[in-house]
Amino acid sequence: MVSTPSAGHSGGAGGANSANASSRASPAVGSVNAANHTSSATNGAKARTQVNSNGYHPTNPQVPLSSMRSAPLDLTSVERRGQATASREAPKWNRPYGLEEAPTYRPTEEEWKDPFEYVRKITPQAREYGICKIIPPDSWNPDFAIDTEKFHFRTRKQELNSVEGSTRANLSYLDALAKFHRQQGTNLNRLPYVDKKPLDLYRLKKAVESRGGFEKVCKTKKWAEIGRDLGYSGKIMSSLSTSLKNSYDRWLTPYENYLRQAKPGVYQQLEYEYGGPLTPSPAPSPLKRSTVNTPSSLRAESPARHASDALQLSLNGPKQENDRDSIMADAPPITSQPTSGGFTAINSGFTAVNSGFTSVNRPTPTDPKGFTPPPSKLHGSPLTSSKNTPDFRPSALGPSTALKRQLSSDSLDSARKDNGTDKDDSENGSRRSKRLKKETVPTVAGSHMSLFRPSAPRLPVPRAEEPSPSEKCEVCGKGDEAGFIAVCESCDHGYHGTCLDPVIKQKPDAEWNCHRCLVGDGQFGFEEGGLYSLKQFQEKAADFKQGYFEHRMPRDPLFQCSRPVTEEDVEREFWRLVTSTEETVEVEYGADIHCTTHGSGFPTAERNPCDPYSTDPWNLNVMPLHPESLFRHIKSDISGMTVPWVYVGMIFSTFCWHNEDHFAYSVNYQHFGATKTWYGIPADDTDKFENAMREAVPELFETQPDLLFQLVTLLTPEQLKKAGVRVCALDQRAGQLVITFPQAYHAGFNHGFNFNEAVNFAPSDWEPHGLAGVERLQQFRRQPCFSHDELLWTAAEGTSTGLTIQTAKWLAPALEKIHKRELEQRQEFITKHREDSHHPCALTSESDEPCFLHFEVSDADVPEEEYQCAYCKCYAYLSRFKCLKSGKVLCIQHAGHQACCDLPELERFTGDQHKLYYRKTNDQLNETYRKVADKANQPEAWEEKYEKLLDEGGKPALKSLRNLLSEGERIPYDLPSLPTLREFVERCNEWVEEATNYTVRKQQNRRKNDKVWQSGMRKSIGNSSQDQRERELRRVENIYRLIDDAERIGFDCPEIQQLQERANAIRAFQKNAEQYLERGCGQESIEELIEEGRAFNVDMPELDKLSEILEQTKWNAKAKSNRSIFLTQKEVRELLEEGHRLEIPLYNDNMRFFGDKYQAGLQWETKAKELINAEVVHYPQLEALSNQVQVNALPVTAETLAAVDQILHKQREAHRQIIDLTERSKELDYTKRPKYTEVVDIMKKLEDLNSKPTGTLDLEKEQRRHEDWMRKGKKLFGKTNAPLHILKSHMDYVLERNLACFDIRNDTPRLPAEPASRAASEDGENKGPRGWDPNDPALVEVFCICRRIEAGMMIECELCHEWYHGKCLKIARGKVKEDDKYTCPICDWRVKIPRDAARPKLEDLIAWQEEVPNLPFQPEEEEVLKKIIDNAQKFRNHIQAFCNPVLTTASEVDTQRFYLRKIEGAEILLSYETNFFRQELHKWSPVAPEPPPVLEVSKSTRKPRPTKLQKMLAQYGVDDPEDLPESMKSKANSLKRKALNAEAAAAAAAATTAQPGSNIAGPNATSPSANSFGSGNHPFFRNSQPSTPALTGTSHAHPPQRSNSASSSRPGSSLRPDPMDMNTPSLHPDFFMSAGSNGPGPRLAAPDSSSTLEERLMRGQDDGLSLQTDVGKAKALEILRLTETGRKRAEEIFGPDVWNHGHDDAFARRSSIDQSQQDDKDVDKMFLDLTNADDDDDAKKERQRERDRMSVTADSFEAERNTMDMEDSD
Repeated sequence: MVSTPSAGHSGGAGGANSANASSRASPAVGSVNAANHTSSATNGAKARTQVNSNGYHPTNPQVPLSSMRSAPLDLTSVERRGQATASREAPKWNRPYGLEEAPTYRPTEEEWKDPFEYVRKITPQAREYGICKIIPPDSWNPDFAIDTEKFHFRTRKQELNSVEGSTRANLSYLDALAKFHRQQGTNLNRLPYVDKKPLDLYRLKKAVESRGGFEKVCKTKKWAEIGRDLGYSGKIMSSLSTSLKNSYDRWLTPYENYLRQAKPGVYQQLEYEYGGPLTPSPAPSPLKRSTVNTPSSLRAESPARHASDALQLSLNGPKQENDRDSIMADAPPITSQPTSGGFTAINSGFTAVNSGFTSVNRPTPTDPKGFTPPPSKLHGSPLTSSKNTPDFRPSALGPSTALKRQLSSDSLDSARKDNGTDKDDSENGSRRSKRLKKETVPTVAGSHMSLFRPSAPRLPVPRAEEPSPSEKCEVCGKGDEAGFIAVCESCDHGYHGTCLDPVIKQKPDAEWNCHRCLVGDGQFGFEEGGLYSLKQFQEKAADFKQGYFEHRMPRDPLFQCSRPVTEEDVEREFWRLVTSTEETVEVEYGADIHCTTHGSGFPTAERNPCDPYSTDPWNLNVMPLHPESLFRHIKSDISGMTVPWVYVGMIFSTFCWHNEDHFAYSVNYQHFGATKTWYGIPADDTDKFENAMREAVPELFETQPDLLFQLVTLLTPEQLKKAGVRVCALDQRAGQLVITFPQAYHAGFNHGFNFNEAVNFAPSDWEPHGLAGVERLQQFRRQPCFSHDELLWTAAEGTSTGLTIQTAKWLAPALEKIHKRELEQRQEFITKHREDSHHPCALTSESDEPCFLHFEVSDADVPEEEYQCAYCKCYAYLSRFKCLKSGKVLCIQHAGHQACCDLPELERFTGDQHKLYYRKTNDQLNETYRKVADKANQPEAWEEKYEKLLDEGGKPALKSLRNLLSEGERIPYDLPSLPTLREFVERCNEWVEEATNYTVRKQQNRRKNDKVWQSGMRKSIGNSSQDQRERELRRVENIYRLIDDAERIGFDCPEIQQLQERANAIRAFQKNAEQYLERGCGQESIEELIEEGRAFNVDMPELDKLSEILEQTKWNAKAKSNRSIFLTQKEVRELLEEGHRLEIPLYNDNMRFFGDKYQAGLQWETKAKELINAEVVHYPQLEALSNQVQVNALPVTAETLAAVDQILHKQREAHRQIIDLTERSKELDYTKRPKYTEVVDIMKKLEDLNSKPTGTLDLEKEQRRHEDWMRKGKKLFGKTNAPLHILKSHMDYVLERNLACFDIRNDTPRLPAEPASRAASEDGENKGPRGWDPNDPALVEVFCICRRIEAGMMIECELCHEWYHGKCLKIARGKVKEDDKYTCPICDWRVKIPRDAARPKLEDLIAWQEEVPNLPFQPEEEEVLKKIIDNAQKFRNHIQAFCNPVLTTASEVDTQRFYLRKIEGAEILLSYETNFFRQELHKWSPVAPEPPPVLEVSKSTRKPRPTKLQKMLAQYGVDDPEDLPESMKSKANSLKRKALNAEAAAAAAAATTAQPGSNIAGPNATSPSANSFGSGNHPFFRNSQPSTPALTGTSHAHPPQRSNSASSSRPGSSLRPDPMDMNTPSLHPDFFMSAGSNGPGPRLAAPDSSSTLEERLMRGQDDGLSLQTDVGKAKALEILRLTETGRKRAEEIFGPDVWNHGHDDAFARRSSIDQSQQDDKDVDKMFLDLTNADDDDDAKKERQRERDRMSVTADSFEAERNTMDMEDSD
């Protein structure tokens, strides 16, 4: 990579004495160069392209910035608003120099909408500080719109102690002083020492000058005082005064004497070159500098550094090697050059500030060596660059290290201009580059940073072009033929010895400097820096900041590291470096970067049209052209003023004191980065500030009176405050704006890497400041950015929307000034033009006589250079004077006065070879000004009309007032008198509007409709306020009041006369009305008279009386006509109320009649409501009341009458329906009897009636008889406790199940088949006769006992190979292993089949069906019951042939299994067939060791619901009720007693109904359908086939069930104990063989399932109770005492006196109950309790549920059962 050194020198080959280059100098250029040049590896050295000090390649074309690409900037790595990296806003409590903080504003969302309005709001306060800060609302945060990969910019280099005026003057003076003494042969190698301290000769000079000079100080003996001023305090040596005097006399007196002699000649040369005197300004308008001067990096090669290093060496002695900066490994070696001047301090050279810069106004040598350093070679490959660690910079000056004169940016510009490379910008003297030229592209795209100080116009000396300027004399322009030429060592310019003043007689042999370099011309500027991308500059800035503060911050004793750098540290260090003469630090600043070519940080409408911020009024691209901004009248863009500039800063980079061009407002927005500190001076202190600057550095102002325009000078706030200047400060952070105000000077510096954007704007209050700014530019002969005159005339003539008063208000005074000035200057020129020749002139007359002066009026736009004054640089917009000889243009003020050619002044004024241009004639100027003035004067003209109208005398006409008001409202300006006039006219309009109500006969006001009039008259309830207002408006007195008000207000209008006429007509009406009332008249006459009165729209007593009489007459007629009409109670009440309102007397016949009727209606209402609300409605009375209304035409409410009729209607309808149902229920043909659902619906409707109609009780009795039949059916299906509506749903399910199981057509005996999911695919040829066709039931394979198709998990029986649904067998998927063996319940009778409900026997269903003809109603279950019986009977008939024990053989085993499987899957029990097939299968294919028992019933296997007592015990986690809490024991005992009573009642009922011999089973017999669990074995699966069905493993084993357990496992779980499990010790099945029978068949045993504990005790079985213990005895007595038989049995067991002393605590807590006194009714009650013990609440609400039930289908019932199965499978 090629690195560009920060200075223009090339040192030696490297080493300890080599000067440092920037650690990151010009990385962008370097990267491009590295890409464009190949390296040579032949000798290990890398080929290198020649690079000058600014990083340019003179022999190679520059790569366009738009084509460059670099790494993008990571925006999360910089401080940015809204990110975590954002800086914290904290006030500064201890700012250096005690500066006051400028105000900070935080606008609200509403205030933020309009920037100009907000700036106008804060201006009165903020302008007192010159600057202010604005923090936008949090919601305002535009994105950064620049592409950081493409964005590249060039920087400026800044030496901090060179920008401070006092320091720069000091170093410049020491440099010139050293050159002078070297030229005189006396080397000033080091500063003289006084009292062991180096003496600052510049401060000594200033101290002597301030006390009157050397002679006066010697006379007044002020040397000791001067010594104290210079810091020599404490003990003053006797030789101090002598030392100071001798030092001054030796070193300063010769130079000061020389200056007095040489300075006039140098100044004369400068004036000659500038083409004018040095006062007020020696300089024309160089290119305008940036408002914020840009920094660069530290640099080792500059004149200021040499001067300061030499001074440092004088102070501290030679620097050690370890104090020097490390040399960049990739920096080019620096070659030695001969010393140009300065003094050497301890073998070091000293170069002053000015030695490094070529004068702006002097010819620049064309030799390339003047700006291109000689090439140097790098030996070896470049190493990695080390981090820059700045400290005190090394001087790099030694005997062999001479200085080469540096090239300033100004000399570079001059060279370019003289070489013809920058002709277009030769006259550009504005920071703003005047206006952007479309055809001109700056060297650095979008920036004029390469043109810092363009050459000023000078009077050229005619001479031939020669290669070297040193070969010609700078004064006479001749060569050495006129004598020897002495060449200046500093500037390379040559002079004849005789042309110098003072003259030198012989050519100098040694180093010689010209008078100009020894005197100094004050030129200073910033050099151009490197080319960077944002990321590269960020890295450079970070490296510099870290390296600079790395060893400067004190250590934190707590954290054992350097203390973090604060903003206060940076600010103090900045001002220390700026004022330091010993230490020079150089930084870089990317300033004045044009947004037009580089892009703006804000979104723009062109690049980001969809971004809302692209049109935001605070967008800096939009703000200058705001509708209220005066800059919108500028015809073209002005870069930096109307188009923003951007600034990229690093730490310490600074922008010097300046105010804005044209004294405009400015706004600066920081997109991201470190803090930027601003200093501001209010406009009121501008003069104080400029005077303080001139007093501080008068030497700089001597040759640069326009120094403050150059933006290169700082002065510390401390010095300014001492001069009485108010200085304030603020810190700008990311996302914040800074506003500067007109004429306010401001400066500042950056705390680190940041990115700002700035632009100017101009509210209307700027114009006076703008005019003052232009006049100041003209005074200093500096080029303005735009023509102020053009802006004003464009605003006056070119506004697209027309001239507004607001614009005219500020424009008129400004236009008046330039209008007056222009006319005066034109007249002055004409006077001078005609002064000596009184000929007729084209400027003043229409004479045809010739005039030497060419004159033309043209408003055509011309290029700006064609109407810019060559002398004062202002724009001659309205008039310009052009020399046809030289082509120069002058403004009319300087026309003729300033030399534009070689003609004398008189001839120039005469006009020979000159031409005068007017853009506007005097008449046009007058017309435009008059138009603007009239527009601005519109408010005042209106005010004059207003005053004139009021002063005319008499009453003003309302029409004139309205016209004047309308005219004023059309003026868009604040008129002081307008509100008063508006208020007066509104008062008059109100009068007219009110008066019109009485003068204009409007249809709506006449109220011709009587009803409307009456309703308006009687509005009083709920609208009293409105009624009151209406009455007030209709008062006749209002008319007389209005007449008086018109007289008092004092105006005139036609309505006043009309109202007076109306008042006279009203008086005549009142007189007529009084006559009618006195003598009386008919209704028609009254109506006519009232109609006449109402036309006046006022209320009069006479009108009210007439209206009252009319209303009473109409009421009587209405009442009479309504006597024969049926009226409601409301209508009668309204009629009576109206009569009372009209004051109809009570004795009036109509009033008395309707009053009686109304009272009778009220009494009827009371009686009717009483009957309606009674608990038992008396229907005959209601019937009588209803008839009474019809007969007597009573006025009653419609609601009450409707309620009575509705009750009667319901009662009649209900009675009719009951009679109908009762009669139909007695039909002999039961198919004609009513449906049960019909009865339920009617009974539900009867509940809404207060009393039941006759026959209701009989119907209820029949309904209960029918429901008893339904309950019997529920009991058959095992649904005893279920609601009644479940019966029908369950029977539908049973039918659906039986249809599948009893299918004899499609489901016929077959060989075992595989499910489709397991069967192997078959070829078409070998396909069996049965396949899977869902559309053909005959071809659908069905499995399992349910005879359904494959679904879910399927299990195969290892014996019969039939597949079963896991769901049907209640076997969970997780319990089955792949290798487990399973035996189905068909093959092994011991395996139980899970059943959700009991299966009734077919015989029982037939008996139940035979009861249907005896029912009073048709049951909805009849049809499904018939289908169930028919289907089962058909199946029984079909298999009858297979049930013959004589004909069966072993070959029919598979068929028997098939039909048994179908029978077991059905939901009804075919007991004979089931027992037959079971016995036959055991006979032919036995699996169990014992034969199967005989089945008589098939009950549900579901676990019964726990009782309330069991729920309570489970809730508290106890087994014994005695362990419950005391509060719950009473309830537990009650439940326990209830359960025991129910059990005893059931036992008693069974004993009374049991027949002898009915129980044929043994005492231990249990249900033969039960299955059992072996100890630790599972009944379903096994790995091998043992003799008994059990699992060999223990994975599914369960402990045995307790024999006396009242609970069992939940239904569906095949892995849990169940009430039907039989292989526990107490439930093992016993099969009784007949005595002497040796056959293999079993003996049928009937189960003793109904045997209770009491019965077993009666038979002598202890049932596991230990009767010898107290607990067992107490439990047995508690059971036996309930019945008389039991009491006798207890006496047999325990003795006859057992009841006297055998009571335990349990009996003591119970009251003695004599069971012998229980009657049959009590037994029935207890039996009912037994059957519903677990569901008392459900039993009580059974009927209600039956009435409210929803229709339940077989599908929903199946879904319910499936849900319960899923719960049970858990």
